Amino acid sequence: MSGMGLSFSELCCLFCCPPCPSKIAAKLAFLPPEKTYDIAEEPEEPGKFKLVLNDKAEWQYSEREKENIEVSFTRTTRGSRIATMFVRCSPNARFTLLHSHGNAVDLGQMSSFYMGLGSRINCNIFSYDYSGYGASSGKPSEKNLYADIDAAWNFLRTKYGISPENIILYGQSIGTVPTVDLASRYEVGAVVLHSALMSGMRVAFPQTKRTWFFDAFPSIDKVSRVSSPVLVIHGTEDEVIDFSHGLAIYEKCPRAVDPLWVEGAGHNDVELYNQYLDRLRHFVAQELTN
Repeated sequence: MSGMGLSFSELCCLFCCPPCPSKIAAKLAFLPPEKTYDIAEEPEEPGKFKLVLNDKAEWQYSEREKENIEVSFTRTTRGSRIATMFVRCSPNARFTLLHSHGNAVDLGQMSSFYMGLGSRINCNIFSYDYSGYGASSGKPSEKNLYADIDAAWNFLRTKYGISPENIILYGQSIGTVPTVDLASRYEVGAVVLHSALMSGMRVAFPQTKRTWFFDAFPSIDKVSRVSSPVLVIHGTEDEVIDFSHGLAIYEKCPRAVDPLWVEGAGHNDVELYNQYLDRLRHFVAQELTN
């Protein structure tokens, strides 16, 4: 969720002529990277696809381990054809993470991370690319973001038969926006909000105290409707989404568990701290099973 700086003239325009939410969203959030993968249809098995990674994906495992990744497509209610990825990390996993990734990455770049994370916390991982990201069609927008996760949720439940109580919604940075929206409408096994933002305007203008009608991503107004257990994770030195956002989100969650505040961590390095994996393991293996 980088690239949020606004020029003086743009600040004046925001105050003098408030833009529509989609324009705030486009300015503050969406930075689709150059695609790092393709999804190719198997010539002898129509309807079955394989993952083709390029060098920029930086795959860290063997070709054999890539066989544990299943890719496909699903269609959203707004017409986008979005790419999906199911990573089978553990044969005895009870939970599947529905992961909504951060900005400026795609499924190819996330594939190695998913393989490592899932194997370490004993979860399978299902993810998708937002409209306009990776192999997904369409253009990024706030409305598409919500339609994208709805399509992913329905696909995970119907194609893979995963029950809601066995799904952990995990959102990171911009990915917390669709995660909170979905979690406010469905009860699931649990929710993880990693580097969450209160709203777009509150990121651009830290002194904002209310949600304006033209604001985008108003997660702070939705999170109180999340009925599932929520683990909030945030770096105390986050330079993109200030730590205060994590605190405010945590305080609004009706069923928040003990949060993970990572001392000294910024926006993109929380995963490098030992307590990150330790906290997730405990959350999955202890708090959600007792």
